[in-house]
Amino acid sequence: MLQSVLLSHTRPIHTRRRLPHCSASPPVQVNLELACGGGAASTCPGSVWVHQHQQQLQRFTTASFLRRMLSHLRVQELLSVVDEMRVEDGGGRQVEEQVMTLLSLLASRAPHGPDALQAFVENSDSHEARLILTHDHMVKEHQTVLLQRLASSRDRMCNAPPSLSSASRGLLLLVDGLSNLQQKEHDLMQVNAARGGGRSHLRPLALARLMEPLTRVSSSPRVSLTVGVAGIGKTALVRQFVAQWCLRKACGDVSFVLPLSFWELNSLEKVSAERLVRLAFPHLSDPALVLSGACRTLLIFDGLDEFRCRLDFSDASTCSDPRKEVSVEDLVTNIIRGNLLPDVSVWLTSRSAHAALIPVGLVDRLTEVPGFTPQDVHTFLHHRLPERDAAAQIWAHLESHKFLMVMSYIPCVCQIVTETLRFLLQKGPPDSLPRTCTELYAHFCAMNAEAGEPRGREPMRTEQVQASHRKLLGPLGRLAFYGLIKHRYTFSEQDLRAHGVDVPSAQGSHGAALLVREESAVFVAYRFAHLTVQEFLAATFYHVASKRAIFDLFSESAVSWPKLGFQNHFRNALQRSQQDDGGHLDVLVRFLAGLLSPSAAKPLAALVGKDDCSQQVWAGGFLQSLLGPTGGSEGGAAVSLREVNLAYCLQELKHTELLWKVEEALRSGSLAGTLSRSHCVALAYLLQVSPECRQETNLSDCLNYSTVKCLLPQLLYCSHLRLENNHFKDNVMELLGSLLSAKDCQVQKIREHPCSPWSCSLRIHPCGPWSSTLMAHFHCRVRNGSDRKGAGRIAFPPPKVGVTRTLPYPTRHHSGDCSVAVPKTVPDA
Repeated sequence: MLQSVLLSHTRPIHTRRRLPHCSASPPVQVNLELACGGGAASTCPGSVWVHQHQQQLQRFTTASFLRRMLSHLRVQELLSVVDEMRVEDGGGRQVEEQVMTLLSLLASRAPHGPDALQAFVENSDSHEARLILTHDHMVKEHQTVLLQRLASSRDRMCNAPPSLSSASRGLLLLVDGLSNLQQKEHDLMQVNAARGGGRSHLRPLALARLMEPLTRVSSSPRVSLTVGVAGIGKTALVRQFVAQWCLRKACGDVSFVLPLSFWELNSLEKVSAERLVRLAFPHLSDPALVLSGACRTLLIFDGLDEFRCRLDFSDASTCSDPRKEVSVEDLVTNIIRGNLLPDVSVWLTSRSAHAALIPVGLVDRLTEVPGFTPQDVHTFLHHRLPERDAAAQIWAHLESHKFLMVMSYIPCVCQIVTETLRFLLQKGPPDSLPRTCTELYAHFCAMNAEAGEPRGREPMRTEQVQASHRKLLGPLGRLAFYGLIKHRYTFSEQDLRAHGVDVPSAQGSHGAALLVREESAVFVAYRFAHLTVQEFLAATFYHVASKRAIFDLFSESAVSWPKLGFQNHFRNALQRSQQDDGGHLDVLVRFLAGLLSPSAAKPLAALVGKDDCSQQVWAGGFLQSLLGPTGGSEGGAAVSLREVNLAYCLQELKHTELLWKVEEALRSGSLAGTLSRSHCVALAYLLQVSPECRQETNLSDCLNYSTVKCLLPQLLYCSHLRLENNHFKDNVMELLGSLLSAKDCQVQKIREHPCSPWSCSLRIHPCGPWSSTLMAHFHCRVRNGSDRKGAGRIAFPPPKVGVTRTLPYPTRHHSGDCSVAVPKTVPDA
């Protein structure tokens, strides 16, 4: 047997290298009984020990440790020079095969050979020896503890994203960078602007392959970053990944997965890497061994947006000692940089805007969590609601109110929408269902404030309901508001008590759906069920407090300029929202405007009070005045998303005359000559929410240079643009060319087909700009591989008879249109 595994030439012991894939191949097994010739020798303690630890010996023995092992056995006169040469030759290039040869030789010298190997390993204090002795036991215990934690967290979680097919929830999307929308805008505005649809051209990546190389020649990523809006399921995917690893369905060569949340780190000021592992995972007996790099370890940091310390990669003190205590932000920064724990893999999750704080050069792989598709929403409704009539009614309501459907693309919001509408259908007809987001969240909070109260045999009286609302929702609103303006999304029990929240009441059966308790070995924290829940409760607090406050509620100092009356505070909130480039207060002011609508304030009348209609009328006029005059000149500066948010406020306020007028003109094709500044803002809003604009945006015979420039940021997210009869000139072509070259661009098809009788003579005029400027930009995107999978086409008017024109690449003729088909540039994964 030994002769079959030995080669005739000598090779040196090769340095152990990490395999570039994530599924470790099983070590070669040595039949000790055959090697020993059977009999009693095979049952000696040393042989039994070698048989039990054979896989660990082959997996964790490094080249240097093997040299020390051979030297010890030579001293013990259990190996000759020829034997040592045979081991060094090893029959292959890997240390594992050299160890196999050594075990075969020692087995033939039982019992002394295996006994000497056992004594050497047990008496050694090296990382390799400790891994050989304790690795399997530590891993099994660690996996058991993690599965227990996952089970307990699953029981506590009331807002976990619903589990659908693995195709929709077990996939990530590979991205090459964050778009401007992701870096600068509020999560809900990201979803609204993109109409809930993600970048469909991105390559999918299975969750189990997150830390694997993408090709045979590439290496595994050290730092992987996953982004997604709040509530889209980042934490759920982390837990799913951990469960897959514990069940040995993912990353088989990873010995330890250490999941941590940033909210756990908020309770720490100074800590070392080893002490952090000891605090979070007290069952791990040897944290230094886990972090040593002798075995592969994956460190997960979930929820960067919940971290109260700001990561500063330009001014962080350098640390490379895992035993040295440093500030927690410096610890995280040095781990990401690779100064600390360079051999440990790192996976971070974050909302997009906070992820932009990490320098691009430090991230090896960037992925994005996709949201629900309409089919996913439909499937979830029928999965969640056993009553088919209720599911059908809710689906019909979402179809008729597209902004609710778009919000439902966020799994956590989809659950809030479903539970609220289901509750209301049990109490009334479908006609009474909410028509604005403010109405929806008012019913959601009222529903959860009433649930679980002691009722006895008789229903709760109105006074009891009102007392329940004030007792629970009032303090929660104060906590939500002051947390929001400080960018805080997780809270300690001390924070709750400081803002007057009754912790037992908030964690009762009626408050658990609003405020969720998170537990870990390090810290206990509380957070709202979703960011929008925090923003709505913050709006209720501001609505109530502004009626009696005499100072600026947004000011953190005790002294500010006096502000008296609700209107002054409302105006101040709108002003701060417009001045915030990141849209941090966008949804807050939407809810604040919506609470002035009687139908939205009714479910929480005991908390927010009753306003006369004069406040609603005044707020509508004030909001519309911020949009600009309705009869002013066309165009102007580009419409910002802050201005579009004012249109959302008008929708929540139900002051929709302007929006309805522009929508009717858009539907009838009579927008020409009517696009003043306020009309452009209303049109930009409709481009996000109108069902007619989702599949096809018809802007024929109504645009010029000024209006195109004004609407350009919103045209990015239109999949099919119809621009007939607009008589565009070269400067407009340049604008549309810049549109197509933008990273955020989702345009799949542009059609410009003059149909009017007098345009026949001008039909050839647009040919130059279309084929040069616009097509050059589009062709550049195709060559750079940045267009979308299965993109549509850019269509042109047919050439005039007798005129030949040249396009950048071949064309196909369909029904008189000259169209250019875009090739698929992203392969299916």
